[in-house]
Amino acid sequence: MDLDELARHITDTTEFHFPGFTWHLPRVFGFQLTRFMVLELVAGAIMLMIFIPLGRRIRSGAAPRGLFWNLFEAVLMFIRDEVARPTIGRHDADRFLPFLWNAFFFILFCNLLGILPWAGSPTGALTVTAAMAGVTFATVLATGIFKFGPLGYLKNLVPKLGLPLPWSIPLWLGVFFIEVVGLGIRHTVLAVRLLANMFAGHMVLAVIVSFIAATAKLAIMLWLGVTVTSVLAAAALTLLELFVAFLQAYIFAFLSALFIGMAVHPH
Repeated sequence: MDLDELARHITDTTEFHFPGFTWHLPRVFGFQLTRFMVLELVAGAIMLMIFIPLGRRIRSGAAPRGLFWNLFEAVLMFIRDEVARPTIGRHDADRFLPFLWNAFFFILFCNLLGILPWAGSPTGALTVTAAMAGVTFATVLATGIFKFGPLGYLKNLVPKLGLPLPWSIPLWLGVFFIEVVGLGIRHTVLAVRLLANMFAGHMVLAVIVSFIAATAKLAIMLWLGVTVTSVLAAAALTLLELFVAFLQAYIFAFLSALFIGMAVHPH
């Protein structure tokens, strides 16, 4: 994989580049498909192929058998028991599990697709991470408003100050403004955090591989040394990217659950 191909991993285009072949994506109903759209559809299709049969097995009451099914069921239970219930509360957490499960696995599969050669990393694009953070933001607002009402939710943003009235009003307004701004900042950071981690990994990998091309016209021994070192470093970084793919999906799901818990259980 050359430097240009690595750079294309984090750039949305209307085509897939394979060795000796370029697949130009068509327009569907007058709407141009892009590479990241296709990869997101692939991630969604993988989720359907895995979790529809798994859901049918669970609904039937049959015990999960085999490494594959036990692995996914263990991950589902981990998100429920170690992410959703501690942050949202046992009473309310199960209502939000479908969202958290879908967010975790969708981001995970998009991250993993970014490791494949000639594919791409949808989560390395701000449009994708912003859309995911926007869904979380909408869920948080809808949850708080549904439970407390619009005015009640806005009121709950500020904790009880317990101060005399002349001091209470200006401080309440100041804290309210900070909390509203912080609400937007939290979800913006949620998008940027995922974007930055996935974007940075591919950029570092591109720089490491570019050392090979940069020394190609120099002394043969220098080129060989740089090539071996770059290949080993790229292999190690790819393993790190595999770990980051799981870690960032977990962090997104955890922070989403935390923000929902803050809406359900105010100060």
